Amino acid sequence: MNSSLTAPLLQMTLRAEPDIFVLRQRGREVATAVGLEYQDQIRIATALSEVARDLVRAVGGADVAFRAAGVEEGSPVLRVDLAPLRPFGPAGYEPTSGAVARLVDTLDLTPVGGVTVIRMSRRIPAHAEALTPQRLAELRAQLAQSAPASVLDELTSQNEQLIAALDEVRSQRDELAVLNEELQETNRGVLALYNQLSEELEETNRGVVALYAELDEKSAQLKAASESKSRFLANVSHELRAPVTAVIGLARLLADSASDPLTGEQARQVGLIRSSATDLLALVNDLLDLAKAESGRIEPDWTEVDLRVVFGQLRGTLRALATRPGVDLVVEEPPSPATLRSDETLLTRVLRNLLHNGLKFTEAGEVRMRADLVDGRWRIVVSDTGAGIAPDLHERIFEEFYQVPGSTSGAGTGTGLGLPYARRLAMLLGGSLSVTSEPGRGSAFTLDLPVDGA
Repeated sequence: MNSSLTAPLLQMTLRAEPDIFVLRQRGREVATAVGLEYQDQIRIATALSEVARDLVRAVGGADVAFRAAGVEEGSPVLRVDLAPLRPFGPAGYEPTSGAVARLVDTLDLTPVGGVTVIRMSRRIPAHAEALTPQRLAELRAQLAQSAPASVLDELTSQNEQLIAALDEVRSQRDELAVLNEELQETNRGVLALYNQLSEELEETNRGVVALYAELDEKSAQLKAASESKSRFLANVSHELRAPVTAVIGLARLLADSASDPLTGEQARQVGLIRSSATDLLALVNDLLDLAKAESGRIEPDWTEVDLRVVFGQLRGTLRALATRPGVDLVVEEPPSPATLRSDETLLTRVLRNLLHNGLKFTEAGEVRMRADLVDGRWRIVVSDTGAGIAPDLHERIFEEFYQVPGSTSGAGTGTGLGLPYARRLAMLLGGSLSVTSEPGRGSAFTLDLPVDGA
């Protein structure tokens, strides 16, 4: 290691009270020489005087050495070693003033050559002049030539520093008073705002409570209206079935070959009566089924259902409805094992409804039904190549009595109750019914059901 870097910048002895003033003065000079900022100069000088006073009183003084350490590592500090004339007692050394450790970066006891040295340091700022070996030599020569001032001069300097510190404290006190006043004003504003917000929140809460009360009342009224509607539909449907069935029977008797022969016009009129009565009976049956579903009177009969049997029955019964030569009904065989826990009758109604709608609103192409087991759930898809449904109407088709406007196939023949009824049955079976469709690309209705039932 370069000896010019480790050699002391200044050495002096501390033996009596007057030496304390000299040490303080010399410490400030060294701090100024190595480039410490003004406040740091005052701090290390104050720390030196406090420790020096303890050493003079406790052990009769010390030998003091100022060094520039850490230069080669790139983190230079001003280090001061105070080697006491006599060893400390069993308790060691503890500064009388607790503020000493806060005035410097480090303050510790270090054994050096069998002597416990009090070592303190303060970091030299990066913007200070570089401490090269030549610069350190210049500082040693400069400090050796300078003579310490008198005690009176040092006291005068300390008084000036004290006055400056007091001015700074006073200035900080005034700033703190302004900040406190601003903080109090802010607190008053926050308190006023809090009170205002509390009042507004309380008013809002009262409004919300009133709104909830109104909503509960409206909900009760809506529930009562829905129950009344369901009872009305059920009663009307039940009362209409008998006369409508009678009309169909009478029309069949009139058209029977065993009855008196009818003219061509009479036969046509009787056919219209029978067709209209049949449509009316279908509407009455749909209304009755929907009323039952809404009232919750449908209880699924949970059994093991084989989808292959259900698909086979639907394939046979609905193939006759595919009367258009350009439309094919394709019912794919479900993968094995094709079983689930469900209500076979209700499941058949849902699938028949979807297939019937597909055949009714498809002019060319095919209506296909397939089933896949996905993540422990059956996904049954009924797709067609019909006109398709606009995305904004996907949920409306599940509303009661709603029909897609502009349907070219089967227009006017539906009741708008089949899909709402099918979705309610799907929910009773623990599943869901959804649609995917675009105009001109057909529709795909997906029935999603759990394997183990609801």
